[in-house]
Amino acid sequence: MNTRQRHIAHLHLHAALTEVQYGNIIELMSGITPHVQAVPPNAVQLDLTSALRYFGLPPYDVVQLAKLRLKALYDIDSSAGLAGNRMLAAMAADASAPGDTTWVPAGQAADWLHPRPVNALPGIGRATAETLRRYGLHTIGQVKDLPAGTLQRLLGAGPARLLAERARGHDPRPVTPSEPAEHLAADLVLDRDCLDPDKHHRAVLGLADQIGQRLRGERQIASRVTLTVRYADRSSTTRTRTLPEPTHHSPAIASAALGLLTALGLQRARVRAFGIRADVLLPAESAFHQLSMDPGDDRARAAEVAADRARRRFGPRAVRPATLAE
Repeated sequence: MNTRQRHIAHLHLHAALTEVQYGNIIELMSGITPHVQAVPPNAVQLDLTSALRYFGLPPYDVVQLAKLRLKALYDIDSSAGLAGNRMLAAMAADASAPGDTTWVPAGQAADWLHPRPVNALPGIGRATAETLRRYGLHTIGQVKDLPAGTLQRLLGAGPARLLAERARGHDPRPVTPSEPAEHLAADLVLDRDCLDPDKHHRAVLGLADQIGQRLRGERQIASRVTLTVRYADRSSTTRTRTLPEPTHHSPAIASAALGLLTALGLQRARVRAFGIRADVLLPAESAFHQLSMDPGDDRARAAEVAADRARRRFGPRAVRPATLAE
């Protein structure tokens, strides 16, 4: 049995995030530890236990590193909690002022919990809190010290057992990375209705590049690409193309998306928004790649790997296709 002390961090992100931004942040945190769990709409949990030896830092400093990366790369402030399990880490984050980090060391969890209000425990609804209040039970410490039989008479056996475990600071749940998405999507709403085919091309190319980055970050490949164009009159057109082979290679996704755009013939269309969706996703480990005698293809894929590494370190706009440069 593994008795190693766990170190779980819970980060509240003080920002309203789009689906794409949230996915980028999950990917960024995966550069610190592979054990990252999304807590929508604006929080993440990290199991830092295996990361401490890699960074050679104490747990508190690794949390500060994660917060620094969020601020430097996305200009997002965060407050954090650090503890030995997911419940305590989330409660510590709730107790942290914006920008601060609250650390609850393993040996101090009981003392930290004792004076806190009972409704600070997760899962304590209004009805349960009111029942406990009627019997003079206002703090977690009071609930912890109550005989098990008395708590069962108040709440019933199942709820009483769960509440008693939480009042003692117990939470066996692991940090579990989210299941792979069934699809990935990116969209762009233009500032104004656009007639310019070059801008249409740039918009679709940028979205395809985003999709490719996210697929590689989540270690998935897509078998199909769908392009949706929304017009000034609120109508829309959607076209789908199956890829020659499942891939997460941005140029392949861009080629399919731009082919769909060209086929629509939008020379005089007043476009307001574009959307790209990649679906029929598979694990990247199952990818096959048609052998090519073109050394340029291998160089392009190697450059893509290097670009992804630079983006993880310096932010999502560190490397972009030349067509998208300002």
